[in-house]
Amino acid sequence: MDNCQDVQQETESEIVSFDTEQLILVNRADDEIGHLSKAECHLGDGILHRAFSLFIFNQSGELLIQQRSKKKRLWPLCWANSCCSHPRRGETMEQAIHRRLDQELGLTSNLKYLYKFIYQAQYGALGAEHEYCWVYIGQSCGSVTANENEIEDWRFVTPEDLDLELARRPDRFTPWLKLEWERIRNEFSAEIRALVSAH
Repeated sequence: MDNCQDVQQETESEIVSFDTEQLILVNRADDEIGHLSKAECHLGDGILHRAFSLFIFNQSGELLIQQRSKKKRLWPLCWANSCCSHPRRGETMEQAIHRRLDQELGLTSNLKYLYKFIYQAQYGALGAEHEYCWVYIGQSCGSVTANENEIEDWRFVTPEDLDLELARRPDRFTPWLKLEWERIRNEFSAEIRALVSAH
């Protein structure tokens, strides 16, 4: 049997995201300067906090993207990258990226750091993202177990098809995916090719 088949598992999803969880506040040099609840971090224009985005590819070089749950306050039902979240108070980035990849998708991966950047994106009066975001890529042939509390749907897409979808219907995607994917395509294509060809 092919161990790299991507099959959605039917399991009960755990709740892994809480408005009260303490996130890490940072300055523009990414120095830790305090902590605040997730809910408060995203009010108004948003308060700068540490975050991460993961881009997971399969052996064919297709990217796993997810549609955010309709329960999300910000950008519900929009398509995003494979996984994105925040390290919690007292948690290292390395701990956080592997924890969340498992909690949301049931996957493991040797994740490679690419870059980090600051962005702010407003979602009307409901709040905003204001993040110092660390961006990683990885490859996995594991079976996807989507956490239904976080994910409405998921699929694999070729980089070329994602480019077309973003050009035709940018409104269907989260602002951070658009920013990150543009830079990945422009600056890190070689890293993706090496990642896929190594497996």
